[in-house]
Amino acid sequence: MGKKSNPLTRDIDRASAYSIVKMLQVCDSQMFQKEAGTIYQRLLSDQVVKTLMEVAKRVEVIIKDPQESCVVMSGCGTSGRLAFLISSGFNKALSQLNQSEVYSYIIAGGDRALLSSQEAPEDDPRLGVLNLKKVCEGKKRVLFIGISCGLSAPFVAGQLDFCLQHPEVYTPVLVGFNPAHQARDEPIQDCTFTFHSVVQRMQELAKSQKAFLINPAVGPEAISGSSRMKGGSATKILLEAAFSAAHAATSSNTPITHNGVLQHMMAYERTLAVTYSQTDGITTLVEAAGQSLQCSRHVYYLGWGSLALLGLIDASECSPTFGADYEDVRGFIRGGYRELNNNDGPLTSLGPKFSIAHEDFLHLILPCLTDKDTVLLIYTHSDDATEVGNMARRVREKTPNLHAVYHQADGDTAASLQQDDIKKLCLSTLKITWPQEALVSGTLQHMRELSTKLVLNAVSTGAHVLKGKIYQNHMIDLQVTNTKLYRRATRLLQKLSACPEEKCEEALLKAIYRVDMLTLEMTSSDITTHTCFARNSTKVVPLALVILLTGWSLVEAESHLKQQPIVREAVAQWMW
Repeated sequence: MGKKSNPLTRDIDRASAYSIVKMLQVCDSQMFQKEAGTIYQRLLSDQVVKTLMEVAKRVEVIIKDPQESCVVMSGCGTSGRLAFLISSGFNKALSQLNQSEVYSYIIAGGDRALLSSQEAPEDDPRLGVLNLKKVCEGKKRVLFIGISCGLSAPFVAGQLDFCLQHPEVYTPVLVGFNPAHQARDEPIQDCTFTFHSVVQRMQELAKSQKAFLINPAVGPEAISGSSRMKGGSATKILLEAAFSAAHAATSSNTPITHNGVLQHMMAYERTLAVTYSQTDGITTLVEAAGQSLQCSRHVYYLGWGSLALLGLIDASECSPTFGADYEDVRGFIRGGYRELNNNDGPLTSLGPKFSIAHEDFLHLILPCLTDKDTVLLIYTHSDDATEVGNMARRVREKTPNLHAVYHQADGDTAASLQQDDIKKLCLSTLKITWPQEALVSGTLQHMRELSTKLVLNAVSTGAHVLKGKIYQNHMIDLQVTNTKLYRRATRLLQKLSACPEEKCEEALLKAIYRVDMLTLEMTSSDITTHTCFARNSTKVVPLALVILLTGWSLVEAESHLKQQPIVREAVAQWMW
C-alpha cells in the first residue's frame, strides 16, 4: 500500500496548492471505495466489519472484567503514535464513567518516538517482546493489537510471534493494509520467523477466532511510502469503530451488532465529506505553510485538547517523511505533558524538540517569530475562547500570518459570538461545522480528530511538496537511518532512474559518504554501518538520483540542487 505509486498524484510535485488538496481528497476517498470485482477486502467489507465485531466483543469482556486484563496496541512511527492517541482517548472515556482504564500503548523507541523519529528500534523484534512483557506483567488476559501498515515491521512481528507462543494469555490482532501474501518475507536478524510466516500462522488461527487479521485495501498513498496518511487514518477508523462499539454495548447493556459497527465506520466517511467541503480554506493554509517553508521559515500548530495531539503527531512525522528539520513544522499543546499524560511523563530534558507546551512556544518561539512564519490555532467550541483569544493576540503582535482551524456544532450561537473576536485576529479561519446527529451518536470527538488529521496532513504534505521534497509523487528526501529505509532508498532510485540495482546502490553510497570514488572499506561495510553514517548526511537520495540521471559528479550535483531544490526542475534544466 505504502510502496505503490498512486497514478492520481503522478504530477503532484508540479501542482498548485489547490490541485494538491483536490488530489489528496480523491486519494482519501479511495479508503471508502466499495468492492467492485476486486479480490481484496475494503474498509466497509462485510468480512472486515465481522472481524471488528469479534474484536469488539473481546474488548467488551475486558472492560466488564478489567482485573488482570488489558488491551495493548503497538506500532512503529505513525502506528505507535495512533496507538497512543487512541488508548489515551478511550481511557479518558472510561475514567469519566469511574471505570478502570484498560488500554495501553507501545511505540518502538519509547515515548521519545511520539515526538521525534526513532527508526532503529523498528528493526528490533526482541525489543518489541521486552516492551510487551513489561506492559503485560501480571496480566492473565491480553488482547494485543499489532499495527504495521505494510505488514513489515520486525518490532511488531516479534510481538505477534510471542503472542502466538502464549495463547493462554494473548489474543493477537494484526492491523495493516497490504494483502496477507504481500507481508514482508525477508529474514529478520537473529529470528527464525519472517513477518510473512507470522501472518500465515495467524491466518490459520483466525479460522477458530484465536487470532484476528484486519487488512483491508485502502488504495496507494498520495505520496508513495508515506503510510502516515491513509494508513494512519484507516488505523484510527478501524480501531475506534471496534472500541466505540464495545463501549456502547457495555454502557447500554446491549449486544454488539454488525450494523452498530458499520454505523461508526460510516460516520468517518461523512467526516471526509464535511472536511473536504472546505477545500478553499485548506488551500489557503497549504499556500501559507508552503510559502513559510520555501523561505526557510517555520509552521507552528497551537492546539487545545486531543486535536493538539494530532498537531504534535503531524509535526513529528515531517522529519522522517520529508527529511525536514524538526524546527520546520512544530506542534504545541495547552497543558504540555500534563495533558499528554504519556507513559514516561515529561521529556523536556531530552532537548528543545521535546518542549511542547504553549508556555514553551511563548518563551522559545514567540520572541523570534516573523511574518514569514505561519501559525495555526486548532480548537473547538468547547475550548476556552478567552484563552484562545489571548494566544491569538500575543501571536498577532509579532505576525499577521495567523490562521485558525475551528470546529463547532451546528446551531451553537453562543460559541459563534465569542468566535468573532478571534476571527478578526486571523488571516483565515477554516470553520468546520458538525451536524447535530454527530453529537447524538457520540462519535463527534473522533470525527473532529480525523477531520483535523486530514487538514494537517494536507497542510504539511502540501507545504513540503511546494518546497520541492517530492519527485513525481515519491518522497525522495527520506532519511536513510535503518535497514528498511536503506532498502526503500535503493528501490526508489531503481524505479526513478531505471538504472540497475548495483549502480543505484553505488550512487546511494557516494551520496552517503560524500565521495566520487568509493573505497573498498565503504563498499564492503554492512548496511548498519552505512545507515549509522547516513544519520549525519542530508539530501542523500536526491543527490544520488541527480547523479544517476545526469552523470554529474557529487560536487556538481550538490551545487545544482542548491540552486534548484526541486529535483525534477534541476534535472530538466540540465536536459535543456
